[in-house]
Amino acid sequence: MDYTVSNAYLNSVMQGVIKKNPNEPEFHQAVFEFLSSIEPVLAIRPDIQEKQILERLVEPERQIMFRVAWVDDNGKIQINRGYRIQFNSAIGPYKGGLRLHPSVNLSILKFLGFEQIFKNSLTTLPMGGAKGGSDFDPKGKSDNEVMAFCQSFMRELYRHIGPDLDVPAGDIGTGAREIGFMFGQYKKIVNEFSGVLTGKGLSFGGSLARTQATGYGLCYFVNCLLKKHNDSFAGKTVVISGSGNVATYACEKATQLGAKVVALSDSNGYIYDENGINLDVVKQIKEVRRGRISEYVKEVHSAKYTADENGSKGIWTIPCDIALPCATQNELNLDSAKALVANGVKIVAEGANMPTTLDATKYLQENQVYFCPGKAANAGGVATSGLEMCQNSGRRSWSFEEVDNMLQGIMENIFTNVDTTAEKVGMPDNYVAGANIAGLLKVADAMIAQGVI
Repeated sequence: MDYTVSNAYLNSVMQGVIKKNPNEPEFHQAVFEFLSSIEPVLAIRPDIQEKQILERLVEPERQIMFRVAWVDDNGKIQINRGYRIQFNSAIGPYKGGLRLHPSVNLSILKFLGFEQIFKNSLTTLPMGGAKGGSDFDPKGKSDNEVMAFCQSFMRELYRHIGPDLDVPAGDIGTGAREIGFMFGQYKKIVNEFSGVLTGKGLSFGGSLARTQATGYGLCYFVNCLLKKHNDSFAGKTVVISGSGNVATYACEKATQLGAKVVALSDSNGYIYDENGINLDVVKQIKEVRRGRISEYVKEVHSAKYTADENGSKGIWTIPCDIALPCATQNELNLDSAKALVANGVKIVAEGANMPTTLDATKYLQENQVYFCPGKAANAGGVATSGLEMCQNSGRRSWSFEEVDNMLQGIMENIFTNVDTTAEKVGMPDNYVAGANIAGLLKVADAMIAQGVI
């Protein structure tokens, strides 16, 4: 991949990142996407270059890596690697999820942490950017094994987090079960009950609507775009990749807003239901039985399942008006983008983090498809984590409706900010540039005010 930025200064930053961080393709991709879109702001804000804000932004404030040893059900010692990348704390405590998946490495966590800086900035809540996790795979593990890992993981991580320092959350592989085990161990070690993790259970400080937040927020963002063009979800055909929390609740909200969602997927394949996805069946399979999406066709006989070893990329050949990639990074490539455009897609909005490759993003934009990047479109999850932090600090609990209304307001503000910023820099409807520049400006102002640290 050629990571050459046309602007000489921005290219020097990019090449510096590659030199300092070799063999980290996901991180390179995230930084390149960011730098390639922000050139217009340099003329407006020369102090960003003068104060070397970008050079500082691409270097994490702290990178923590540690051994996680635990004992499985057979009495065998297992070794995993734990991470926490504390990227930037200019506007608030570090905030970002913990990913538990065999693919986890420094490159992936640095890309996620870097993106988190600007996503958190866009929410307008005081949260810095971070990400962490481990190459541990919770799939196929017993509850006791998951607990053993989480407790060992927290025995090191607790030294580096706190309610006013770094507040981790869930992510891929880290759900309510894992957050519960980690929170319990933290509380035991530090002898303190505090809002140190978000995504907690409702019985010990969690927030209503947190589970739904990323998927709902994604649809609220897209709905703002539709409203801008005097349109709505009503009557639209929607394809969603994934079948985890984000995909499930994006499906729920899109359906509530009048759309027909016809496809969902997992890593083994995808389902197509021309009558519209029966979400009750999906929830039973994924949330209760922790099963595979292929089981859907056993209960909904009119649906079709297609096995797809290529990361379920075949789902993007299904004609739709709106595509919502909600599975994982780089799942929607150039061939997928071409298939979507050929079938008349109007909007592609990212529910996952960086699910669209750079060449696919460029192709969609060149073909007049409205493209909504994840740092703006999927910010509802971390926004509601921020609202959970507020509730914990105030020792109170808000109703589902209160949180949902706040979430909707936050997503509407994010869309307005991104849309307005894109217009101001002469790049109307370029929501990649709008999101990156709007997110950058708040962080840059804070960094300049706080001096060289």
